[in-house]
Amino acid sequence: MRLSKRIEKVPPYLFVGISRKIAEKKAQGVEVISFGIGDPDIPTPSPIVDTLREAALDTRNHRYPETEGLPAFREAAAGWYWRRFGLSLDPKTEVLSLIGAKEGIGHASFCFIDPGDIALVPDPGYPVYSVGTWFAGGECHWMPLLEENAWLPDLDAIPADVASKARVMWLNYPNNPTGALADLDYFSKVVDFAKANDILVMHDACYTEVAYDGLRPVSFLQVPGAKDISLEFHSLSKSYNMTGWRLGVALGNAELINALMVVKSNLDSGVPQAIQMMGIEALNGPVDSMDGRNAIYQRRRDRLIEALRRVGLHVDPPKASLYVWAKIPEGYSSAELTEMLLEERDIVVTPGSGYGRHGEGYIRLSLTIADDDFERGLERLEAWTIPAKATA
Repeated sequence: MRLSKRIEKVPPYLFVGISRKIAEKKAQGVEVISFGIGDPDIPTPSPIVDTLREAALDTRNHRYPETEGLPAFREAAAGWYWRRFGLSLDPKTEVLSLIGAKEGIGHASFCFIDPGDIALVPDPGYPVYSVGTWFAGGECHWMPLLEENAWLPDLDAIPADVASKARVMWLNYPNNPTGALADLDYFSKVVDFAKANDILVMHDACYTEVAYDGLRPVSFLQVPGAKDISLEFHSLSKSYNMTGWRLGVALGNAELINALMVVKSNLDSGVPQAIQMMGIEALNGPVDSMDGRNAIYQRRRDRLIEALRRVGLHVDPPKASLYVWAKIPEGYSSAELTEMLLEERDIVVTPGSGYGRHGEGYIRLSLTIADDDFERGLERLEAWTIPAKATA
């Protein structure tokens, strides 16, 4: 059987492998505690679920939705962006509903990348940025995210000949997997760089509402002129604990929004209307549930950092996102340490190498575990000693 070359080129999705390892352990009767996947354990707020119950009984919501989304949903998203970031967006032309942000991110490359084109992709980074590029026939130029650069791409390090050929730059702040933030000064430099080189910026802003220590992450679109050359992807998954409902939004330049709608209208049938009504309730509702949830994550963050440092891992407290990015001892690869934790402590973490070559030397741990499991996992971790590596 012959498969397409694009399928042969793409590595298996990182979390599929993690899920398989968990299933294998469970089949052996072993209780595995997973710090691997950022899937909120805290339920969707009750008023949002109540809205779904009511909307599901309305037969108007049993039919195909429109690709661009309900006008009321797009208005709610634009209103939320105004209240949160002070940005004025036209809900008719600058807002588009998504079946989760991942769907929009994956489809975006088909809008802006032709075979042979270059996308500037962060490394480490969310795998969908590179996979979408490959599916569209493009090539990736990796932008290293390094601790000494505060996990921000060094724009000056991008070769001039690459910048002149690049069509798209992917950014993601608050960052997965590092938990780093970018400020408006940095985003302003990106806008200048992108305009000078005729590059479109795709900003994944899915974690802006999961932040700690009183910090309020910014939107890329807040930079003057950013909307001329960019789209921002937002998700209700992390903001409102709605991962299972698959609802997100793209916002920004009207021409780019229209291009994404053309692709989506030909490849999917839009977000179910009842789920969009959940989104309207969420976006128009109070934010106190976010504050309480972030306090839970911050408490877990601090407790996890304490445990990791106790076993000898270096950690800088993340400012935002659902993850802790921990540096492992020299002599080990991230895959080796991940395998040891699974085999010796029945704990799942994500190897940094799964996010790119520059993720090597780190592991990522998620904060989205119920408190009882979270504490049992930390007890297992704290009772562990990392074996010293024999030297030649």
